Parts: sequence; structure tokens; C-alpha cells
Amino acid sequence: QLQLVESGGGLVQPGGSLRLSCAASGFDLDYVDIGWFRQAPGKEREGVACIISSDATTYYVDSVKGRFTISRENAENTVYLQMNNLKPEDTAVYYCAEVPRPPDVATGTWYFGSWGQGTQVTVSS
Repeated sequence: QLQLVESGGGLVQPGGSLRLSCAASGFDLDYVDIGWFRQAPGKEREGVACIISSDATTYYVDSVKGRFTISRENAENTVYLQMNNLKPEDTAVYYCAEVPRPPDVATGTWYFGSWGQGTQVTVSS
């Protein structure tokens, strides 16, 4: 059974950086597509980034393009989310999840399966 554990969240000032980690166990990430999602208070969960296992294709929501980078380290069975130039609107609980299919770019629909427990990211001065 795939288990995902997020870490790396914290409090950072606007313009700062954080790197989130999603450590997987129970399954080889070489064969699993993984995405990062976030949920701010009072808002719906939204897809942020995902990486496709077969060819490392990446997808990003428009609001984080150019600032966030998703990557995969197969030797560590871990997926990372490097977040630069953070903004207060990035404040949320961030989750990693198995992605059963790539996001539908035309409709902005993201798909997700098993979740981790989440890690809090707070961007504030």
C-alpha cells in the first residue's frame, strides 16, 4: 500500500523559499505519478504541480509557474516541491498525492488519489 509523508513546511517571509518533501513507502515512485495540492482555509483543495513517472513531464497551476519546481529523486523514493518567491496567497496546507491521470489543462481539472497528512506553509511578514 502506497504511503506518503510530507515535510518541509514552515513560516517564511514573502519572497522567501521552502522545499517540501514527499517521501513514499510501499511502492516504487518510478511507477507512480505524484502531485502536490494545497488547501487554504475556507477554500477548495487545488492542484499545484504534478510529475509523470514515465517521462518526467511536469504540470503547474498558472499561479505558481516560474516560482515552483516539482522534481523526483528515484534513489530516495521522494518527490520535492521547490517553492521560490513565496507570496502570502501561497499560505495553505500542502499535500502530496498519487495522481491517477494528468490534469486536464483545458478545463483545469486535477485528479488525485491517496493523500499524505499535509504540511503547513505560512507566508507572512
